[in-house]
Amino acid sequence: MKEIIISQNEGGQRIDKFLSKRFKTMPLSLVYKYLRTKRIKLNGKKAAPGDFVQEGDLLSFYIADEFFAENQEEAAFTHITPKLNIIYEDGNIILTDKPVGMLCHSDDKEGYNTLINHIKAYLAQKGEYTTDEAFAPALCNRIDRNTCGIVIAAKTAEALRDMNRRIKERSVDKRYLAVIHGIPKAKSGTLTDYIRKDSSSNRVYLSKDKRHNDEKSAVTKYKVLESANDLSLVEAELVTGRTHQIRAQFAGIGHPLLGDGKYAVNKKDRQLGYSHQSLCSYKLSFGSTEEDSLSYLDGKTFYASMPSFLKMFKYRF
Repeated sequence: MKEIIISQNEGGQRIDKFLSKRFKTMPLSLVYKYLRTKRIKLNGKKAAPGDFVQEGDLLSFYIADEFFAENQEEAAFTHITPKLNIIYEDGNIILTDKPVGMLCHSDDKEGYNTLINHIKAYLAQKGEYTTDEAFAPALCNRIDRNTCGIVIAAKTAEALRDMNRRIKERSVDKRYLAVIHGIPKAKSGTLTDYIRKDSSSNRVYLSKDKRHNDEKSAVTKYKVLESANDLSLVEAELVTGRTHQIRAQFAGIGHPLLGDGKYAVNKKDRQLGYSHQSLCSYKLSFGSTEEDSLSYLDGKTFYASMPSFLKMFKYRF
């Protein structure tokens, strides 16, 4: 157990905000879990995320020591041998093909074997990165543990800034392939919902009308590429990039992803060998935008490796 006494400068803020600032490598979902299970206590009692800490309050922690270590995330890459499927690399960025089962960043179950740490280990071995540098390589986008496909990493602060701007301005076109149950009546269309994230359960909920202030719009364009055996292969384009957006929205129209156990019951899918969502970020295209450090990428398109779920269809890219 470790303890922290809230200082004058730290008082007057919500406990979840304080913890996310104090423990930068601790995912917010884990903060909520530790509060809910009383592994983090406020003055010896259970605390809610919305409780405020005040000067002199005592926080007690029954959590892994790694979260107290300085630069834990930065040091973690030294413990692994880099394993990356690099699609493209230059002095500014790396495009990697993330496999199913690997996290982009650490969580409560995995602190070392993450995509960002493999990237840091790879660059460290090349002599392009050390923990003494002011900037650490960073991911510009992320995908779920059991979603495979393209993830963008920036090697420099300028590249990170320019790539994030491009993504925000939608000059980076990311396309996904997914296998869904059933055959949609409309062979193409747009799914529009309001989406609300529940960090404590790590899932999202949809509604057609906005009911809560923290709900955000979720828009996905799709087209059916092929259908077979009451399954359909669809290409999805994220107009908005919300957590679990594709998975939740297709489940919401009665066509959950093959293998998805969070937004559907996947018992039969597991019996067929599909234990996780059949989803791949397979295509990345760079459109033209204002001149920046990445302008040489304009007009280029990159593809991930063929996902295993494509074996049941004729479609190839």
